[in-house]
Amino acid sequence: MSFVSLGLLPALVSAAQAHGLLRPTPIQAEAIPAILRGVDVLGAARTGSGKTAAFALPLLQRLQPCLGEWRRRTQALVLVPTRELALQVGEVLEDLSSHLVEPPRIVIAFGGVSINPQMMALRGGAEVVVATPGRLLDLLGHNALRIDTLNTLVLDEADRLLDLGFADELARIRAQLPPRRFQHLFFSATFPEEVQALADEWLHEPVRIELQADAAETPDITQRAIEVDATRRTPLLRKLLAEPGWEQALVFVATRYATELLAHKLHRSGIKAAALHGELSQGARNAALAAFRQRELQVLVATDVAARGIDIARLPVVVNFDLPRSTDDYTHRIGRTGRAGEVGQAVSFISADTEAHFRLIEKRQQQRVPREQIAGFEPVEVATAEQAVGGVKGTRPSKKDKLRAAAAAAQDRALRR
Repeated sequence: MSFVSLGLLPALVSAAQAHGLLRPTPIQAEAIPAILRGVDVLGAARTGSGKTAAFALPLLQRLQPCLGEWRRRTQALVLVPTRELALQVGEVLEDLSSHLVEPPRIVIAFGGVSINPQMMALRGGAEVVVATPGRLLDLLGHNALRIDTLNTLVLDEADRLLDLGFADELARIRAQLPPRRFQHLFFSATFPEEVQALADEWLHEPVRIELQADAAETPDITQRAIEVDATRRTPLLRKLLAEPGWEQALVFVATRYATELLAHKLHRSGIKAAALHGELSQGARNAALAAFRQRELQVLVATDVAARGIDIARLPVVVNFDLPRSTDDYTHRIGRTGRAGEVGQAVSFISADTEAHFRLIEKRQQQRVPREQIAGFEPVEVATAEQAVGGVKGTRPSKKDKLRAAAAAAQDRALRR
C-alpha cells in the first residue's frame, strides 16, 4: 500500500516522503481514507505508530478547496494537553504543508508564555490553530480568535483531554463551537472505557479504528523490573548509566520536587542531567528538551508531562524511577522508546512498597515482567501488610481521588494559562 492509493494529493505524498514516511503505517492506512470522506474518526493505536501524520495529512488536503473562499478563517482546531505536544504537532503540520502550492497559515498557542505574540500571530486569521485548552480559552476571551467557521476538530491524546483534569475547559470550548455538524477526530494510544463514553458524547457515527499491533509491528521494547530498596535507587541509576546502551535515559518520577532533586544528584555525580516539569517556564522546558534531543544531556528527569506524545528520536532507555499511577500512564511512558523501528529498553525500579502496584500494572497490560536484582543492590526491605495489597487504583475513583483530581485540575489550569 502507498500514500497515493489512499487518495492523497501528490504534493502531500511528496511531503510524507520528505518527512521520512515511505509507506503508510496501519493507523494511517485506515484513518486517512476515512478522514478524507469527512466522517468522524476515533483512532486508537500504540505510541510511535504515526497517529499525528494520520490526521495531519488528510486535514491539510481537506483544507485546500476552501482556501480561496475561507482563507485566514479558522477551519481546523487541534487541541493537545501539553505545551510540548502543541509545538511538536504544529511543527509536523508546518513541515507537511510546506510542499503545498497554497500552504495554510498555522498558529501554535499554549500557556506559560506571554499571550501577546500569539494574539499578534492570529491577526489576519489562520486556517489551522494548534492549542492547549487553557490558552485557547484565553484567546477566545480576548476575541483574538473565532471558531464559528470550524470544519474539523482534532483531539490529540484524547484520553488525557477527556479526563477530569480538562473537563471544565472542554465544556467551555464546546459551548463556543459552531452548532452545525462538523468533523471530529480523536486520537490516542489508550481509550479507557470511561473515556470512550465521554468521546461518544462528541462523535457522530464515528469510524472506530482500534489497532492491536501484531508481532511484526510491536515496538521492540525490552521491559525490565529491577528489585531495589527505595533508598538505593539513585546509586543504582548511576551504575546503570555507566553501562553500554545507556547513552541517554528518560527518567520518570512522581513529583516536580523529585525531578529537581534527582537531576541535582546526578549532576553532582558528573552526569549531565536536567529536570522537566510543568512548573518550569516554557523557555526552560524548551531548552531542556532541545538539549536532550541534541544529545547534550545524558538524562532528562521528568514528570508525566513528557509521557504524552513527545517524540525523542533513538531514545534507548526509559526508567520508571517512580512507578506511574495507572497502566495507561505506564503505556505512554515506555512508548517514548522503541519508536520508528528502533530497539528500546524500559526499566522499572521495584521496591517492597511498590511490588503489589507493579503486579496490577502487569495484570492489566497482560504481560509478566521477570524480576531481577543487581549485585550490590539486592533489596533488604520487606513490605508491610498494607503495602502487600496495594496497587493501581480501580477505574471508579474514590471521593478522595476526586478531591485530588479537582485540586490537580485547578493547578493544571493555573499552569497552562
